[in-house]
Order: sequence, then structure tokens, then C-alpha cells
Amino acid sequence: MDIHNDMIKEALRNGLWQEGDSIIVAVSGGPDSMALLHMLHRASAEYSLCLVAAHVNHGFREESAAEMEVVRAYTAQLGVPCVTAELELREYITDNRLNLQAAAREKRYQFLHETASRHDAACIALAHHADDQAETVMMRIIRGAGLTGLAAMSMKRKGKNVELIRPLLRIYKSDLIAYCEQYAVPYCTDSSNEERYYFRNTVRLDILPFLTAYNPQLSQSLVRLADVASEEDDWMETQTRESFESHVQCEKSECRLSCKAFGQLHVALQRRLIKLILRYLSPDTDHISFDSVEKMRRAMLGEAGSTWRMDAGRGIRSVLEYGTMRWIREAGYHGERHTPDEGFSFVIDRADMEGVVRTPDWQLTFMLKPISSEGLCMPKSRLEACFDADRLAWPLQVRNRNRGDRIQVLGLNGTKKVQDMFVDEKVPPSERERYPLLTDADDALLWVPGIRRSGLALADSGTKLALFVTADKE
Repeated sequence: MDIHNDMIKEALRNGLWQEGDSIIVAVSGGPDSMALLHMLHRASAEYSLCLVAAHVNHGFREESAAEMEVVRAYTAQLGVPCVTAELELREYITDNRLNLQAAAREKRYQFLHETASRHDAACIALAHHADDQAETVMMRIIRGAGLTGLAAMSMKRKGKNVELIRPLLRIYKSDLIAYCEQYAVPYCTDSSNEERYYFRNTVRLDILPFLTAYNPQLSQSLVRLADVASEEDDWMETQTRESFESHVQCEKSECRLSCKAFGQLHVALQRRLIKLILRYLSPDTDHISFDSVEKMRRAMLGEAGSTWRMDAGRGIRSVLEYGTMRWIREAGYHGERHTPDEGFSFVIDRADMEGVVRTPDWQLTFMLKPISSEGLCMPKSRLEACFDADRLAWPLQVRNRNRGDRIQVLGLNGTKKVQDMFVDEKVPPSERERYPLLTDADDALLWVPGIRRSGLALADSGTKLALFVTADKE
């Protein structure tokens, strides 16, 4: 059977291209990519496809230059435009601290995406085949991957403004070689494929042949596992996104989730939801470890106490506060360590008093008001306070807390630590350093907005000029 027809069926079933698309074909010169080029060329007339071949010479091997010439000659024979690049990787490897294979992959995909952009291509066709898929699944099993990892390579994936398609993902290499021989398609053999220095080569040359003795259909089983895992992973991802929409509140650089709602989800959804939240805040968190996700999950289930925090990596802090988990992305994160929020201090002078003071999270409004014969208008809530302006030690100050701050609480004997008041009122630890405190000229605490005021400068029947302060949390 002509595997070209199998490739077309899979392509149509998975919507790999549309009629009239421009496709960049990544061609290394090996049998896989040369067969792919030939098949797409055969399909180009029927589906009005515009093909451009793209070849990269990494310069690793002596035969690299000869491979480039084979690709150029064959694309010319087919009448397919060919774009080539020769990479110099030494400096890139040093600057980015990558190994040779990782650096080559990054630069190769960069070239492919740039080529796709220049030619306004809809997709980039890659020649990964079924044996590659089986090897990838086995490598991920060995490394301890979960369901998403077992899904391995997908036939169609969104890249940077372009689709990455793998039309050969259900076709085995032996069939591709037979195809090349049938249609006299030239190809090169990569000598590095026999070097066991690379993990993939060890899997292909040693591990899979050894295990195949116990299951002659092992490669087919691994490909089938990838198919099943991919479909189930898609379903789980849909469920996770629905949970995200239902339970997660996001604003700017922060996500919040109720621990109670989280605890009602299946454990599989819990782990996925945490990873989705992290991915929402930063794409760099895709490879966060299982242990890190598990620490956050267990903390939300109450195993870490009422308050807990953790550096989730990539500039994201995970903070548990009284039944709510918050994930906060640091502003301007570029890999640096987090530094605490800077303190603040605003002076309010009686002679030239500003009407409004804005702190990072609050707005305080000040108003001096003569007291009429009708008497005082008393505060309606703990977010309002009234003082006898003539008994205050001016100027006043709005600042964040200092270590050891204490207030002489109205109605209580002695003083109380502001820290203890924050705990009693369940003020989240992440907000305490930004909480505004009102003090007088002697730095005596007058008021902790929304919590308690002191017994200093009380307004009474003898008050002639009152200071009214209103606090609003922004």
C-alpha cells in the first residue's frame, strides 16, 4: 500500500492544512524528511499547496556540507524553493549555557519560524514519524512523566504564530525508507544516529530492542499509548479550564483560589489546576516539578497551617492566607530574587493638610471640621475615625508598620502589638507590610484603619475642631 495515501488521510482527518496554504518543509536530508518533501510535493497540485524547503547545516559532522548539496539538488529537481542556513553555535552555547543538542534545536526552530514569517506560511511541516514517537514515549516513561508527557508529540501544535504539523507521525521509518526506494528519492544517512552518547540513541539502539523481546509490538503499543494519553489529556485539560473559569479569580499579576472549593476537586484536577494557574501567570513554569506542585496542593488541603508561603519559581510566589491561596507574579521579573515591598511615609500637616493620601493599597481622606452646636457626627464604621484636632500632636504621619509597633487601644488597659492585632483580624501576611497606620508627631499610633483606634485625642463635648479620617481599600 502506498503510504502517501495514509499520510493524506491523516492530514485531512487532523486538519493539518487547508487548500492554498503555504508550508515550510523542514528537510534535513535523511529518509524521513526527504520522503515527506516528496509526498507533500505530490499533494501540492491537488491541494494548491505552496511549498518552501528549509535546511539547516549545523556543522557538527564532516558530511553536513554534502547533505546540504543533496537537499539543494533534489529540491531543484522538484522545483521547490529551498532556503538554507549554516549555524555557528559555539558562542550561543556559551552565552546560554546549553548543551550542543539543545542549542542546535533552539537555533533550528528559530530559523524555521523566521522562514515561515518571511514566506507568510501557515505551517511548518516536520518529519517526525511513528518510531520517533515510540522513542519519545519511552524516554518520558523513564524520566517519570505524567499523562501530558505520555501524550508525547502531537500531529498539530500551535507554534509562534504558525502551526507545527507532523504528517508522518503514524508512519514507521521502515515504510519511509521503502517509499524512498520505490520513488527513487535520494537521502543521506546521519552517522551521529549510531552514537550512544545521546539518550535518544541509547533508547533506540538498546532499550527498545531489549524490551521488544518481551513484546514484539512494543513500538506500536507505545504509539497507541501516546494516542490514548493525548485524547485523555485533552479531556482533562478541558475540565481543568472549566474549573479555572469557575473557581479562580485573576487580576493583573495575581490569581486567587479558595481552599474550600479546591478541596472539592478530584486530586487529578487539583494538580492540573495549579499548573494551569502557574502557566497563566508565566509560560516559563511549564516544567515546574511534581514536588513543587504537590507542596502547594497539600498546603491548600490544610497540611501546612493557616498561613504558608513558597517561592514557586520564575518570579511567582505562592501565599496561603486564611483559606485562600494566592499566586503572585513579581513586577518586572527577569530572573532576579524577590525584594520586599518598599516602605512608605506621608506627612499630614495641620496648616497645609492634603485632603487625600494614597498608599499602595489604601486611600485615606482627611477633613478638618468645626463642631457645631448640633454636636459630633460619630464614625459609622471602623473605617472612619474622629479626633480632637487641638489635642493631636502635629504633624501626623501615615506609614507602614515598624517592628514592635504597639497601640494604646481605646477601651483596653495597656497597649497591644499591631502584629497581634493583624493576626486576630486575619489580615493576610502579604498585606501587613503595606497596611497604613496613622501616627502623631511623637510616632504614637492613633489608628489602625478598619481595626482599632487609640484612646489619644478623643473627640468629646468640648471639641471645637474635629479631624475626620476615612479609609478605603483600593
